[in-house]
Amino acid sequence: MKILFVLTSHDELGNTGKKTGFWVEEFAAPYYSLKDSGFDIVVATPKGGQAPIDPKSEDPDAQTPATERYYKDEEVQNIISNTEKLSDQKAADFDAVFYPGGHGPLWDLAYDKDSQQLILDFYNNDKPVSAVCHAPGVFKDIVLENGDPFVKGKNVTGFSNTEEEAVQLTEVVPFLVEDELRNSGGQYSKTDDWGVHVVQDGLLITGQNPASSEGVAEKLMTVLKK
Repeated sequence: MKILFVLTSHDELGNTGKKTGFWVEEFAAPYYSLKDSGFDIVVATPKGGQAPIDPKSEDPDAQTPATERYYKDEEVQNIISNTEKLSDQKAADFDAVFYPGGHGPLWDLAYDKDSQQLILDFYNNDKPVSAVCHAPGVFKDIVLENGDPFVKGKNVTGFSNTEEEAVQLTEVVPFLVEDELRNSGGQYSKTDDWGVHVVQDGLLITGQNPASSEGVAEKLMTVLKK
């Protein structure tokens, strides 16, 4: 089975002069869970080529066994340096799609037409769509054929307002993931800040924060093995 991982190409943290990108743990934990279980993985970004890493995700307190494995893995480093172009990907070629977070997706993938259409193509063809932390923000402007927002009436989670406050970026990000999911009619839920919280609603699987990323991958595997 083949899974498409979609990462951000955006590396500017608003007007702060600081860098952002994808969060290493949110890529590494699900990547290795799925790869070790025999899944083939393709990694794509809007621009192709090097996917930018959020430097905060390289801080010592953000490391896990999966991230430590990632830093030593030359094969995966090469994949991240040479991602495929998102516009070249088709849902028909994959069994599921996974969106790791980091703040980057709030600036590019949330507004990316290729990404929006791809998500609809997966979902409308009964293929799972999964996203963790900030990545559920990519559902922001997706509209179903009946005119409803993609997440309307669906049980979802994502990076909470209180977690965004804790990292002091509430005024920097273009929108708050929790607010956007609620405003789009999603049935948003959360646990304590930084706790593990994974929500499945049929084909849609979301996780609240970095700690939830492996749990999202496990749920995704369960769906795919049915």
